Amino acid sequence: MKTVIIIPTYNEKENIATLVPLIFAVVCDAHVVVADDNSPDGTGEAVRELAARYRNLSLLSRAEKDGFGKAYLNAFKHVLAAPDVGKVVMMDADLSHHPKYLPEMLKQSETHDTVVGSRYTAGGGTSGWELWRRTVSFCGNLYCRTVTGMPLHDCTAGFMAIKAPLLRRIDFSKMDTAGYAFLMELKHALYKAGASFYEVPIIFANRTEGVSKMSADIFKEGIIAPWKMRFKK
Repeated sequence: MKTVIIIPTYNEKENIATLVPLIFAVVCDAHVVVADDNSPDGTGEAVRELAARYRNLSLLSRAEKDGFGKAYLNAFKHVLAAPDVGKVVMMDADLSHHPKYLPEMLKQSETHDTVVGSRYTAGGGTSGWELWRRTVSFCGNLYCRTVTGMPLHDCTAGFMAIKAPLLRRIDFSKMDTAGYAFLMELKHALYKAGASFYEVPIIFANRTEGVSKMSADIFKEGIIAPWKMRFKK
């Protein structure tokens, strides 16, 4: 069964050119799908050029930028349609999720439904973050865990390895978060579906190139989303 790594992008040309070789250096038999939202900086073209060197690399293009969550849902629909896909990995394009953690995450995914690359389990952490950002992130995760009851230290982590059969059981039509709250909503859907979780400690590094996609609207959504998840039927 195939392992497919999904990487959503918007204006990540420089980072994706660095990230792809690092991935294939540690998991050479994986398949990588870059889900690009029509980046004006040429990210899509950079992926096409890389695909000439890496046969397991492909580009999934969308006509417009429509939110982080929608990008993943579109990619899930595309990837899960193939019956030979056994695992799906989610990771960022900005090098904050280092590929060196992939082997351990995939190893743990043999015995767990969902493996999370976690900043807040023992041995995890962040690098290059200001105090205010560390505080907001830690408190946000504590808030989400308290409201939803999920058995996770890092509810907002975007680095995950998930067994495809479990993902196929999720009704994505009921998911309505667009920004990074999508990561909480997805974990909650997996939790409600009976997923077993395991957290692999990672050091989350600050992005090296490009601009953060965080905004006030995304922050507000993150405050409201846990309560919507808790009371959603």
